[in-house]
Amino acid sequence: MVILVLNCGSSSIKYQVIDIEAGANTLLAKGLVERIGLPEGDLTHKPVGKERFELHRPIPDHTTGIRLVLEALTNPVHGVIASLSEVKAVGHRVAHGGEFFPASCVVTDEVKEKIRALFEIAPLHNPANLEGILSIEKVLPGVPQAAVFDTSFHQTIPAINYMYALPYEYYEKYRVRKYGFHGTSHKFVAAKGAALAGLDLAHSKIVTCHIGNGASVTAVLDGRSFDTSMGFSPVDGLVMGTRCGEVDPSAITFIGEKEGMNYSELNAMMNKKSGVQGLTGLSSDMRDIDKAYHEGNGKAILARDMYDNRIRKFIGQYAAEMGGLDLIVFTGGVGENSDEMREGVCRGLEFMGVEFDAAANKGARGVDKLLSKPASRVKVAMIATDEELVIATDTYNLVK
Repeated sequence: MVILVLNCGSSSIKYQVIDIEAGANTLLAKGLVERIGLPEGDLTHKPVGKERFELHRPIPDHTTGIRLVLEALTNPVHGVIASLSEVKAVGHRVAHGGEFFPASCVVTDEVKEKIRALFEIAPLHNPANLEGILSIEKVLPGVPQAAVFDTSFHQTIPAINYMYALPYEYYEKYRVRKYGFHGTSHKFVAAKGAALAGLDLAHSKIVTCHIGNGASVTAVLDGRSFDTSMGFSPVDGLVMGTRCGEVDPSAITFIGEKEGMNYSELNAMMNKKSGVQGLTGLSSDMRDIDKAYHEGNGKAILARDMYDNRIRKFIGQYAAEMGGLDLIVFTGGVGENSDEMREGVCRGLEFMGVEFDAAANKGARGVDKLLSKPASRVKVAMIATDEELVIATDTYNLVK
């Protein structure tokens, strides 16, 4: 069954085309549409076994972008399917499912309305995700669609971990609570990491670290999300590229009062001007921070040490919450590519039973690999995440 997977952002569309059947998954193509709504848009199409194709032209909206993707997929030179009739379903990444969606689901009118109802608490993501669904209805009418939510995996978190110690009425009125994100990635790498380490996922204590420009850590107890570092929004938890992560709320209100900043300005400051970008004034990219770190830049040294320490702190916290730890998994753009970050985080965890294998870690990038010594009581692994495969698999299981 050929499935188109879409991840629509406010001005972008990431996509993959996967031919999926029981026991076999074949990637046919992947690509990216960028700069939607700007004077000049970009399409980069990467078909497996063929030359990549690029297109540069105005792309006014998501519907146009998806039409261009479908044209690329069926092109006689760089296409991967003969006709659009081969696309049997479309799976969408949807950032926020609130408390409505504990699992992936087939898209219906009711589902669309619930996604829309969550615009207020996910203003940067859900509108674009819904736009992708509506666009497919226009260009591929009648093709079944599925929604796969970043938050669904975390719906198993118990109330002691998802509630905030705020007046309970705000939970009742506005559902203010921890939701967590990156759920598809945490779910995927926990299962794959357990298999690599020889663990029974259903009887295990795992901490998964999805480390990219946005980053989160999750406690996975017996295969289910038990706690996670992102909260009501993706700004909480770790030090990230441009997000501040965990911070005393009074520090934010104090800055707002001193600087005369309104809510929108404070929100932008926490989400877009903080993290390693805010600490260093250099970059939000950890590769740039690493370079400055080795050049002796004091702010870069502080930022990287804070970055690693915050991850280590959550690993320790979640080991305490679960009553032990069997496995630490690193994934994501930084987690899969920065051997320095992985070693920096694991340094000092020997007391927990971590025997880190620096030689195995050195230079390892984007592969599934154990990074702990054979005798290590707590295993450490790097797993290449594949959120698109999770979306395609859920979509296949829902519509087959």
